[in-house]
Amino acid sequence: MDIGRRRRHSVRISRRALGVAAAALVSGLATDAQAVAQGRGRPGKAAGQGGRHGAEGEAAGQGGRHGADGVRRELRGMWLASVANRDWPSRPGLSPAAQRAELLAYLDAAVARRLNTVIFQARPSADALWPSPYEPWSEFLTGVQGRDPGWDPLGTAVEEAHRRGLELHVWCNPYRVAIHTDLSRLDPAHPARVHPDWVVPYGGKLYYNPGLPQVRRFVQDAMLDAVRRYPVDAMHWDDYFYPYPVAGEVFDDDAAYARYGGAFPDRASWRRHNTDLLVREMAARLPQVRRGVRFGVSPFGVWRNASTDPRGSDTAAGVQTYDDLYADTRTWVRQGWIDYVVPQLYWNIGFPAADYARLLPWWAEVARGARVQLYLGEALYKAGDPAQPAPWQDSAELSRHLTLACGFAEVRGHAFFSAKEVALDPSGAMARVVADHYARSPRR
Repeated sequence: MDIGRRRRHSVRISRRALGVAAAALVSGLATDAQAVAQGRGRPGKAAGQGGRHGAEGEAAGQGGRHGADGVRRELRGMWLASVANRDWPSRPGLSPAAQRAELLAYLDAAVARRLNTVIFQARPSADALWPSPYEPWSEFLTGVQGRDPGWDPLGTAVEEAHRRGLELHVWCNPYRVAIHTDLSRLDPAHPARVHPDWVVPYGGKLYYNPGLPQVRRFVQDAMLDAVRRYPVDAMHWDDYFYPYPVAGEVFDDDAAYARYGGAFPDRASWRRHNTDLLVREMAARLPQVRRGVRFGVSPFGVWRNASTDPRGSDTAAGVQTYDDLYADTRTWVRQGWIDYVVPQLYWNIGFPAADYARLLPWWAEVARGARVQLYLGEALYKAGDPAQPAPWQDSAELSRHLTLACGFAEVRGHAFFSAKEVALDPSGAMARVVADHYARSPRR
């Protein structure tokens, strides 16, 4: 879901960072927001969509909202990534005032683009963008993990998003510890240093071991602290569960499998069970911490290829979520374990290995009759990138995605990766989406 991912197959994604100086970023976003929003109202809060909580979970100021007429609203979202300073802050070490100014400019840009939801990455790598008692302050704020940045980014993001009529979904990565493999570089009090037996190095990164019950409990506690402290509208996870496969490397969970995997026919089944437990336990605990907070997941867009499983999609993806990340996302939707799903359909219409036009109806069928709301993840970052296939050079490609999705009642909205491209829009693709599909501000 972020810039830390390596390209491993023709249908995997490669995100490019756009280097922008902090002052130019803030002034550019503010100017853009004023220009686009002039004379138009602010978007209202995106209405929630039933899910696990239903009507009694629709507390004021929280997720699960409907409009005054009871009609469910579409989601118009953007991911705001902090890992490796992808979107925000533009670089580590900015003053609190500069960081805050950049953040508010992004929220204003969301309003200007007539969006209604910001998916804010507050736990990028087993760290925190709020004063967490479980994990250290993120190094992406100050450049030094554990150093207090002098303000509360998540608390500010929630307050200022709501002030603008935006929902704030707190985006967490459950298991990634670091985007390197050197434990000594972590804060001395980091849980991964206190419990090195929890950690597995793999593919140039460090991960918590999903097969350990104490790890699953800890990461849930760490993420739920954000929900306990702030009136966020949703808990949002990206596509990282077990890590994406790396050729020639083995994820070493032998000891955990020997201890806990005896009841399963194979290691893959045990790993999927571990991921299922993480999802189901979080779903059960969320409403105990704060009523009305929804639970959403944004998985890789291919569950399984039809050549692997007749229930799968008409694709030839080199990665399958079920088999490679041990995440049975189809079951989560069909069983209603989550409130919403945002599959990352990050390919153009007609892409041979993973055609957007074929994945869209597959996901609509999965969501049909389920209480889980279906939104679609859109690869705005690919628009205009010369390294991408020809369709992405046409600024209308993303608009065509939304037009195609209009034919499926199950699709309740879209989210765009990511905030930098939403705001700066170097290709003009976001402006085209707004002109073609978001002519009106979202209804309150």
